[in-house]
Order: sequence, then C-alpha cells, then structure tokens
Amino acid sequence: MATCYIGVGSNIGDRRKFIDSSIEELRKVRGVSVRRVSSIYETLPVSDIPQGKYLNGVIEIETSIGPRSLLKELNRIERAFDRIRTIKNAARTIDLDILYYGDENIEDKDLIIPHPRIREREFVLKGLRELGKG
Repeated sequence: MATCYIGVGSNIGDRRKFIDSSIEELRKVRGVSVRRVSSIYETLPVSDIPQGKYLNGVIEIETSIGPRSLLKELNRIERAFDRIRTIKNAARTIDLDILYYGDENIEDKDLIIPHPRIREREFVLKGLRELGKG
C-alpha cells in the first residue's frame, strides 16, 4: 500500500458539491481508501485566463493500485463531472492531481510525481501541512 496525496479543485458551478462528489467517487475505486481530507480553501486562479475563484484542498489516500492506474481513475472521475481539457489552466468543474505517490519519482509525458508545481501553490502546501505531509 502507498500513501498518496491528491490535489482537488473546482471553480465552475457548485464548487463544493463537485469536490464532495468527486471524493465520494474516489471512495468507490477498488484499491483506494480515502483517509483524510484537508480543509477546503478559496483561492484565486493561477492563470491569465479570466475565471472565478477556486475551492481547493488535498486528499490523503492509501492505495494498492499503481500510479498510472490511479491517474486513469482520477481522469475517469473528472470526465464523469464533465471536466473538459481544451485550454491549459482553463476553468474546470473538477481537477484531481496526484501530488505524491509514496516515495515514487516519475517523470514521463503524461505523469510527473511529485507534482512539479507543488511549491508554487500555497493552498497545496497548506493542505499538505494540515495532513502532516511537508
């Protein structure tokens, strides 16, 4: 089992409902156990694209599935909530990012762990500190 941290965010529609519902969907994934969720913070977008404020947090999970399988499950959950990836950093119903996957270091085209922008996002650092990571 690996301890993983997932960043979660939303800035379209009922942001809190999207976050809560995506966490519930994550709880249904075989091989994943949601342990804790940080406080949810309202943040300004980190983008030049005009858009609304985000709600963001961090989810701590234990998992027996590999990092690429976990990424596929997170992408499936995003699609279930109509996440559309057309423009980088555009507004989104839900965003789920693997921040850490145990002690893994992965760098390929579709997956970088630890997430490369952790240190640039205060809300991520705050959530990780709250959960005792970082």
